[in-house]
Amino acid sequence: MISDAVDVEYPHTVRIGADGERLVFLRSSSLWLFETAAGSERLVAAGPVDSYAIDRDARVAAFARSGELFRADLVAGTVTAIPTAGPVHDPRPDPAGRDIGYITDPYGSAALRVAGPDGDRLLAGEPGNAWREHGGTISWGMAGTGAAEFGRTRGWWWAPDGGQILAVRTAKSASLHLLDLDDGWVDVHWDRETYPYLAQVRWHGGGPLITVLRRMQQHGLVLSVDPRTGETQVHAELADARWVEPIPGTPRHLPDGRVLVGGELAHDGFDARCLFADGSLLTPPGLYVRRVAGTLPREDGPAGSPDLIVEGNLGDPAAREVFRVRTSLGGGGPEVSRIPVRCGPHGVTVGGGLLVAGEQVWRGDTRVATLRSYAPELTYRPEPVFERVTDRRLPAAVLYPTGFVAGTRLPVLVTLGDGPGHQQVVADAAAWQERQWWADSGFAVVSIDSRGTPGVAPSFEKAVHRRLADLVLADQADALNALVGKHPDLDLTRVAVRGHGLGGWLAALAVLWMPEVFHRAVAREPVIDWTRLPAPIAERYLGDPHDSADVYARHSLVEAGSSPAVLLVGATLAGFRSVAAATPAEELAFLHSHDAEAA
Repeated sequence: MISDAVDVEYPHTVRIGADGERLVFLRSSSLWLFETAAGSERLVAAGPVDSYAIDRDARVAAFARSGELFRADLVAGTVTAIPTAGPVHDPRPDPAGRDIGYITDPYGSAALRVAGPDGDRLLAGEPGNAWREHGGTISWGMAGTGAAEFGRTRGWWWAPDGGQILAVRTAKSASLHLLDLDDGWVDVHWDRETYPYLAQVRWHGGGPLITVLRRMQQHGLVLSVDPRTGETQVHAELADARWVEPIPGTPRHLPDGRVLVGGELAHDGFDARCLFADGSLLTPPGLYVRRVAGTLPREDGPAGSPDLIVEGNLGDPAAREVFRVRTSLGGGGPEVSRIPVRCGPHGVTVGGGLLVAGEQVWRGDTRVATLRSYAPELTYRPEPVFERVTDRRLPAAVLYPTGFVAGTRLPVLVTLGDGPGHQQVVADAAAWQERQWWADSGFAVVSIDSRGTPGVAPSFEKAVHRRLADLVLADQADALNALVGKHPDLDLTRVAVRGHGLGGWLAALAVLWMPEVFHRAVAREPVIDWTRLPAPIAERYLGDPHDSADVYARHSLVEAGSSPAVLLVGATLAGFRSVAAATPAEELAFLHSHDAEAA
């Protein structure tokens, strides 16, 4: 499913039918179909397609365009407009392709409706009933506040047989309900006061599986839901003294009935993000699991024991790779093999015995097709030099100007990106395009993945709990000093830093706390006060604000002082230079102004 589609020239948002005969994708915001037997593609609907979804076998697609609902018969090649009660958001056909569910009024009192051969009807909605929840709106089928912080972007799911819908009701908190198409419904029961966060929901075979978390995110439960009664059963507990980090793509039912859960090993010398099936370890500790993409049949293996397709990294945190993981039980321990495909930042899509990576379509070890792409060539061919530095083996990279000749000292620009939780040091040329522009503008661009960044180990990522700024900035400074030994052309008397959001907040703090190391900063839309962030993000890193007022104060820009060496873009704070917007050229002039003042 996609919303707010972007007009890009390469295939994206791929969906594959369960029989593998058809796959659907967006390109240039238009909807396309690829038929694997014929090896050909055709246009289903010209853009802009706002969002779309398919049925189980990719025989039917439902899509929204400018608020209107359309049903595409992907076999016959016809597209039909469907009358609805209002502008359409998040349309999805049932697994058989008969009915189409959708949301109306997504930014107000959202309602869940179903359109089909019997007409259009309201399934769940409560406009005008906000007074029951002591103010605010009541919405059905929306992900809900805070859901995105856990990677959950959806708010409703069809049952595999199409007879029910599992839907989120959001008022002051989120609850979950099973709605029958014949108007009956039951509530999903769990202790919502103790576990208020609904982090993950999945319903593909078997009953629904959900992950719920305590407010401080240090404990969670993986629950199976009885679709008849709404009662839940605990399948696994998740616990960490800092915070629980669920793995995308889990939990899920395996064909043999076991439940796959993502977790961590943090004992007996292990420090890993792993996968477990009913308590049995499926992945080796050396594989850092990022996402479960799906399953593919195992060659010469039992029909009911396919391989998991997992995205992760094995040794090198800069490389996001794809692996097959054996699910059938054996005596030899976890069995993993690398799949030689390009994963890319958006991952791979799996289904119907096919794997789609970028434009390439694979069946087993054979590439069976290449989807057409009209994306222009990348502007630059950056060649960052990757390093592991300090005793903590921090991932780092240095990018020089195009054609740079060693022996010329260069000012340094440290890029912080979007801040903690987002890798900067990645082996992906597209991620370095903007940074190459900055390098060609006269900088040696340095990126450092400090503690708090995923990809290395759970302890590396979570060490920043309640002391985020201190550890991240210490790592940045230590890594800069260590890099000079390998890159003597880095001029550490001229160090600039820039970032966005939490990265912008860190950039400003870098100059305020360590002016002897960081001399200029551009902070785009920086976080000024952590108490104004969504609670799941703020409390994950800093804890309960009622018990940690001193921690929040230390991480606030309001109480960190001021400096004319910091430029705030899109934010205003006394004692800082502030502008509503700035072009890259204007940022560049500010960052280079340190050289002029020093001269």
